[in-house]
Amino acid sequence: MKHRLILLISPLLILPLIFFYECRSNKYIPDVCFQTNVLPIFISKCTTGGCHTGSGKDDEGRSDLTNYEGIMRQVKPYYPLFSEVYTKCSGISPEMPPKSSAKLTTTELEYIKYWIHTGAKNTSNCDGKACDSTNLSFTNRIMPILNTWCVGCHNATTAGGGFDFTSYDGVVACIAPDNRLSGSIHKLTGYSAMPKDGNMSDCEIKVIQKWIDTNYPNN
Repeated sequence: MKHRLILLISPLLILPLIFFYECRSNKYIPDVCFQTNVLPIFISKCTTGGCHTGSGKDDEGRSDLTNYEGIMRQVKPYYPLFSEVYTKCSGISPEMPPKSSAKLTTTELEYIKYWIHTGAKNTSNCDGKACDSTNLSFTNRIMPILNTWCVGCHNATTAGGGFDFTSYDGVVACIAPDNRLSGSIHKLTGYSAMPKDGNMSDCEIKVIQKWIDTNYPNN
């Protein structure tokens, strides 16, 4: 009887360890930082067109995904499968974003899932590393920043301002002739401040500006 009880309990003890290991070993996930990796996803993909900006659509404020407090109203820490901000955006036919908007990428969903799984903390400046402004690859450095902050509004379906940032040519169209991209990310007078409901880090702005100043190579 004792041995049978041990055999029944053992899988219950092992399964959580397997689940945790799978999350830790996910190839997409480094250490996730809320302010750097998670918040920009919601701002880019969920607050476009005035959606989820705390505009009073919901008495409980559940529509506001522009800040940590609003997002946490739809999060159950440690349980992504019980958190609406994850479940509504994942699966074969996700409810959000709407069909007319850019979907969350696999990497973005994994960031959100792992962030919730590890406690959904409001973390910032997590790596403590100096800004790397030497890597100016459009594909590996610039595009990931734009995808995080800008593609939610600027894509083939909802080309905000007439700009589609899902391709190199689309990004360049926002640089020449008046360098609108630079003016917008620096939020200068006379330009539409971008992103509207958030702020790129100083490092991200520095990298994009340096890429522009070096004649925006397509590499």
